[in-house]
Amino acid sequence: MGKYFGTDGFRGEANVTLTADNAYKVGRFLGWYYKEKRKQAGITEPPCVVIGKDTRRSSYMFEYTLVAGLTASGADAYMLHVTTTPSVAYVARIDSFDCGIMISASHNPYYDNGIKLLNSNGEKMDEETIGYIEDYIDGKLELFGQKWDEIPYATRENIGRTVDYVAGRNRYIGYLISLGMYSFKGKKIALDCANGSTWNVAKAVFEALGATTYVLNAQPDGFNINDNAGSTHIEGLQKYVVENGMDVGFAYDGDADRCLCVDEKGNILTGDHILYIYARYMKERGKLVNNTVVTTVMSNFGLYKAFDELGIDYEKVAVGDKYVYECMEKNHYILGGEQSGHIIFLKYATTGDGILTSLKMMQAMMSSKGLNDEDVKAAVALAEKELGDSGRILVRESGTEPVIRVMVEAPEKEICGKYVNSVVDVIKSKGYGA
Repeated sequence: MGKYFGTDGFRGEANVTLTADNAYKVGRFLGWYYKEKRKQAGITEPPCVVIGKDTRRSSYMFEYTLVAGLTASGADAYMLHVTTTPSVAYVARIDSFDCGIMISASHNPYYDNGIKLLNSNGEKMDEETIGYIEDYIDGKLELFGQKWDEIPYATRENIGRTVDYVAGRNRYIGYLISLGMYSFKGKKIALDCANGSTWNVAKAVFEALGATTYVLNAQPDGFNINDNAGSTHIEGLQKYVVENGMDVGFAYDGDADRCLCVDEKGNILTGDHILYIYARYMKERGKLVNNTVVTTVMSNFGLYKAFDELGIDYEKVAVGDKYVYECMEKNHYILGGEQSGHIIFLKYATTGDGILTSLKMMQAMMSSKGLNDEDVKAAVALAEKELGDSGRILVRESGTEPVIRVMVEAPEKEICGKYVNSVVDVIKSKGYGA
């Protein structure tokens, strides 16, 4: 780790450990650095940097000072405004930005804040670039073959601009919706947004997929982020789920890169539980690439015992989703995470993504409950009884697609159609099919 930047960015109490001047210098360096790299590559267009922030009062201050630094160095700053860390990673990667910046202190209290840096692939910024930023902050930068007492300002037509880029956040929301493999119709889902970044994102995703959503802690005022709310204070969600008969509840942290779950009985599902459930789901379908899950040294011993019983291999890395990702990327694993709820689904994202984790848990839950639902089983039993010895019905989950297959054999095509539809209609009515 560096002098200022840890495994999850430059973090500390706003204007004490992390100051507005620090943010300005980070912006100044990044704007200049990427402009120089473009110049060396013969590219004349200005560098483009995408910025998001959480709901802390100080996030506005850091947003404006970062933008001032970027534009003063000749970069264009694209502002997503209040959004999630994984959305910044997604937009940086999809829209070919030079880098992404997220202003957040994650699960910390409101008076803390942080600057998270992401490269053009939506990954955590490399240590070499972080080192240059720290050297610039300390006034000892040596780069591109010379020492810099100060880096130059952009002038005239080379000064950067700001761009309102809410469209990028909307594109991310659309991407999450596209990953929903089942209809959530009829499901009552509680979402604890921690008065943070998901307050205007999570509900839209789940309702688009048909769920009836009940949202807790979605009234941010700049001071109440993570305050007795979200994944670090999940007891409120537990109580709400049980008392209101929810099917499931999901709790996020301030910037939505982590998620914890609560089942219908109020039991907490930690990151370890999530890794186990989804790893088992993937292995049963032959999709757990390299049969390995990446964990950290903080994972519970019981998780490894459970993996051993399933014949699933695992890797242990140091604490930090950065190290989880590095191990996954290097070894071509697709699932990894931390007990705290940072879960990385590498096929879909380069960072932990709380809402994506929710969708993947719903996928596993809907898959298992679809065939075990009492009404579905009753419809199948009725079809079997009426078909008698003249035919048969087979209902199973596909091993290659997120669908339930219903097959009927009978003497006539019309009879097959009748009993297929009788079961399919029940499956759809219960929300197990689109």
